[in-house]
Amino acid sequence: MKTLIAIPCGDTCPTDFLRSLLSLEIVGEAQFTFAQGSLVYDARNKLCSIAMDGGFDRVLWLDSDMVFPRDLMRRFFGYLDAGKEMVCGAYASRKPPIQPVVYEDFGFHDTKPWPEPYTTPVKQPLPAEMFRVAGCGFGAVMLTVDLLRRVHDKFGLPFSPAVGFGEDLSFCIRAKEVGAEIWCDPGVELGHIGVAYYRLDEK
Repeated sequence: MKTLIAIPCGDTCPTDFLRSLLSLEIVGEAQFTFAQGSLVYDARNKLCSIAMDGGFDRVLWLDSDMVFPRDLMRRFFGYLDAGKEMVCGAYASRKPPIQPVVYEDFGFHDTKPWPEPYTTPVKQPLPAEMFRVAGCGFGAVMLTVDLLRRVHDKFGLPFSPAVGFGEDLSFCIRAKEVGAEIWCDPGVELGHIGVAYYRLDEK
């Protein structure tokens, strides 16, 4: 089994991410590939091409602003070995209100004369066991290359943003259109690296 560990990133990677990456327990044959650029969807689409053209079976997506456990790949591998096509972990948003970046629903409001997108995060506390979601962020996701091919064959570039949504939920829309289910493992401990600003009180 050959896995592409796909990492879209900007000019730098935080130390905490690199520490997690270096400690990751590798399962089977794997290749790390970084795609650098300011357009995340373009980086993801380039990584998709590498996965489909390079003889890979699976893709482990890791965003460069994530912290993840050593056994992440092994856990996700087990789910795909059992027949699932796409699994993710739940992590926190980086702006208030802090919510899981996994969604029980998303779409467009039908009460407005124009398309207004909405997302409904999964309620906390998260379920104790693995559960299905409507969509997810791609901070830590594993999927089959067969799913990538089906999405590519039907829609073209898998991660090109749909109107109103980022590249991650746009892919989720397309994945479900080709018959995939998206599953979340709430037991994976993920951290979302961010920046906070601290100021003295102004008098």
